[in-house]
Amino acid sequence: MKRASGILLPIASLPSKYGIGCFSKEAYDFVDKLKEAGQSYWQILPLSPTSYGDSPYQSFSSFAGNPYFIDLEALIEEGVLTEEECAACDFGDDPAKVDYGKIYEERFPLLHLAYERSNIAQNPDFIRFVQENADWLEDYALFMAVKLRFDGAAWEEWAEDIKKRWDYSMDYYRRECYFDIEFYKYLQYEFHVQWKKLKKYANDNGIQFIGDIPIYVAFDSSDAWAHPEMFQFDADFQPIAVAGCPPDAFSATGQLWGNPLYKWDYHRQTDFRWWCQRLDHCFKLYDVVRIDHFRGFDEYYSIPFGDETAENGHWEKGPGMELFRVLKYKLGDKEIIAEDLGFLTDTVVQLLKDSGYPGMKVLEFAFDPREETDYLPHSYDRNCVVYTGTHDNETLVQWYKGLDEESKAFATEYMNNASTPDEEKYWDFVRMAMMSSANTCVIPVQDYLGLDAEARINHPSTLGGNWEWRMSADMLDDGAIEKIYRLTRISSRLSEAKQREENEKAELKRKKEQELKAAQEKAARAAAEEKAAKEKKAAGEKAAKK
Repeated sequence: MKRASGILLPIASLPSKYGIGCFSKEAYDFVDKLKEAGQSYWQILPLSPTSYGDSPYQSFSSFAGNPYFIDLEALIEEGVLTEEECAACDFGDDPAKVDYGKIYEERFPLLHLAYERSNIAQNPDFIRFVQENADWLEDYALFMAVKLRFDGAAWEEWAEDIKKRWDYSMDYYRRECYFDIEFYKYLQYEFHVQWKKLKKYANDNGIQFIGDIPIYVAFDSSDAWAHPEMFQFDADFQPIAVAGCPPDAFSATGQLWGNPLYKWDYHRQTDFRWWCQRLDHCFKLYDVVRIDHFRGFDEYYSIPFGDETAENGHWEKGPGMELFRVLKYKLGDKEIIAEDLGFLTDTVVQLLKDSGYPGMKVLEFAFDPREETDYLPHSYDRNCVVYTGTHDNETLVQWYKGLDEESKAFATEYMNNASTPDEEKYWDFVRMAMMSSANTCVIPVQDYLGLDAEARINHPSTLGGNWEWRMSADMLDDGAIEKIYRLTRISSRLSEAKQREENEKAELKRKKEQELKAAQEKAARAAAEEKAAKEKKAAGEKAAKK
């Protein structure tokens, strides 16, 4: 990746009229602000539909898009909704937070109303979209429609015939749920039309999207239901083991994620077909892809299904470079960021090196004087992406407040900023990240704005209160954009367009200086010639008098 920078802001965190950030005018405005600030990237979180807990990392599908992000204003312009119908809905009364309960209750009836008025079955673009995406869309739409019939129950609780996808049952539900199935296809069509339009606008303005994909899929997902052969399931489609992380300094019992684990031998036998399809789909959505939990491809943590903690898990071998060689062969060279955070074994480090992907550096992990770290900027090579923090971290302001005195003293000595007031030190960390040798630097918008705990996105391993924060429309004002631009310019991270502007300004200034210098020299020569002529004339007059 080139030397450049970007800003991390989830789509859901954008300001908007209807309770959650979406592909609305505010998204286009944010692109304009990124461009004006000299940025090259907009990093977002997964665009997948959210399920229990509202986490974009626990989705009903690894291919589908989140219907919450469909812009209602665009549907009003299409004539399938009215402003009065949208305004009559209660999306919550706190513009700083997403109320997912109200969004779920109010938005889906509106979207269904839009579908009923759309006459979508006659739309040739819709028909083409369904045909082109049939390999995942048919299963996803049927999965969601059947889930609706079973009052939202997870597929493991469905009747055995449809749970196990018996042929006659599949035919029955396709007939019985025809219009529900078409509704979910309609949502995906609208999502992709609107996203494609936003992405083109961003790309045309020099902004690339960094997308984010989880390594695992949710158990209650169309992926697991439609392809149980890909996962470590028993004969009754129950997981044998699930994903998580072992106990560490952050959690004495580890992290129990609960995602089904892949049956990697099966994926090898298919030449990693599903993974190739998944990544190919991602690169149609994004320009750069960040793969979450990269170390899981080297070794993954396996926890017996049914355990209440991660304490009894063990490590098993993942696919390693075999997968990434196939991906490169099938898809070509793609820009991928490896999320390599946490404890890294020698084999994970070697896998990252062999892949050639840039890893991640997080400044909030760097300032513990009691342990060695490669998160301090002086240890970076260029092939990495530096962050002040990620969506899982505290904001810089919150994090610095919580540092112990020894860590604060170490950070102060490292940055030589003892004279900077504590409430302003967040900017020193931002500046250090931008000035580092890392090719790419991505800063969460909260850290550029110096926001505190109220702006944190996620507390890992907790339920409730996550993924809710929203930026207000006036936060990223002209003063903030100018401040970001100046830092981006001085750290040599300007986008190509802004660098051209700077070069053109410099060239124009140089030409004006040259023209001014030439004019001054011409004036000086003219003055000298005039002076010489006067002196000559005076000398002639003096000689004539003699």
